[in-house]
Amino acid sequence: MTVTFEWRGDFDNAAVNALHAEGFEHPPLPIDWRAQLQRHSLGWVCAWQHDRLVGFVNVAWDGGVHAFVLDTVVARRNRRSGIGAELIAVAVREARAAKCEWLHVDFDDGLRRFYVDACGFRPTDAGLIRL
Repeated sequence: MTVTFEWRGDFDNAAVNALHAEGFEHPPLPIDWRAQLQRHSLGWVCAWQHDRLVGFVNVAWDGGVHAFVLDTVVARRNRRSGIGAELIAVAVREARAAKCEWLHVDFDDGLRRFYVDACGFRPTDAGLIRL
């Protein structure tokens, strides 16, 4: 299985919407990812297997030293193959190259092994208000 990873790669909104729907188990939504990412993101990483989008992560930022991992998703049939960890590794490299000092991520307990053990995030206390 050859998978290529592309920082700020070109993508089709429908492909990201379909992958997001599969990964987060909801119906496909008509999100304009291209416009959203151009407005709010430092970048994003696309993982491609041939011409099929099999992984994606958004790296939002504050315009300064803080970047934020959002929407990490890997196609169901490609999970547990290292694609997710490589998406994060590319995000880390590119955030560092952009002079960010911190890369944040929030995750459910079921993803602790992935983010902490496989990707090297350090657990921290944080706060959250549901709006």
